[in-house]
Amino acid sequence: MIEPNISLLPYHTFGAKVQAKEFTTVKSENELVEILKEQPKKFLLLGGGSNILFTQDFEGLIIKNEIPGFEVINETDEYVDLQIGAGENWHETVMKTVQKGWQGIENLALIPGTVGAAPIQNIGAYGVEAKDVILSVDFINHDNLEKTTFSKEECNFGYRNSIFKHDLKGKASITSIKIRLSKKWKFNTSYGAINDKILEKNIKELTPDSLANIIIEIRNSKLPDPKVIGNCGSFFKNPVISKLEADKIISNYPSAPHYVIDENHTKIPAGWLIEQSGWKGKIKGNVGTYSKQALVLINNGGATGEEAWDLAMTIKRDVFTKFGIEIEPEVNII
Repeated sequence: MIEPNISLLPYHTFGAKVQAKEFTTVKSENELVEILKEQPKKFLLLGGGSNILFTQDFEGLIIKNEIPGFEVINETDEYVDLQIGAGENWHETVMKTVQKGWQGIENLALIPGTVGAAPIQNIGAYGVEAKDVILSVDFINHDNLEKTTFSKEECNFGYRNSIFKHDLKGKASITSIKIRLSKKWKFNTSYGAINDKILEKNIKELTPDSLANIIIEIRNSKLPDPKVIGNCGSFFKNPVISKLEADKIISNYPSAPHYVIDENHTKIPAGWLIEQSGWKGKIKGNVGTYSKQALVLINNGGATGEEAWDLAMTIKRDVFTKFGIEIEPEVNII
């Protein structure tokens, strides 16, 4: 059923008062295909609404993806393969897997949004990315309305990137993903904060569940709950710059956090760049940056998406002026 003039306030985490000209929900691939057969002139498939900023009303059809599914499709003594519906909550999916003792996505606990968004953005945190476990992605091709499956390689995964953000943007609707998780645990604790928590809690033997709970604790200490403070998560990507540029920054700021990507490239946290540019915890009108993490733009009450976008562009300019580094939005701007 398609409903007219629906407020999108409950459907995105920044909390701007915008509405959609039309709105509907799909719970299966068939329902999605039936909607697309009507050839809506302008539509948007919406998941959890956590990585999106509406700067204006949406003059088209919002299709809320609620396609379910959590199925073991293959299992051995070493690993388990799962098929998961795109409409499933990502964090709840993570917690289901770690409670079963399956390892692979525990570092991605508490990332908001749905499973369908994971491959689009190639979500990542604490040294782990979705591409590390994804085997394939199922989607409906808008050109012929047929179900198509892309292997991990065909998805062209990159840092917070995939083919679904470029060549297939607006041309494909993800319906499920297949992932492989390990029964032979090999954890990524490369980020210092994780090891600090392990020592603090005196954990002698990690499990997927205990590591997921450490990640949850760390994230809760740094990031606002969107149910309390409107936000759309990390607003900017962490820039990957040349080793030469990074060495120059580190010489001027010896304590600057940085992560070596390869012999020629280094990643510098965007949150640190924003903080050094004087923006951490600063409020400008109805928007601002979070006091505990400058990478997060917050709705200080009654903010519009346009205000947030204006602030983001001001921050981007100030970071470039200070460091000569272009930081790019991670959030989808509508």
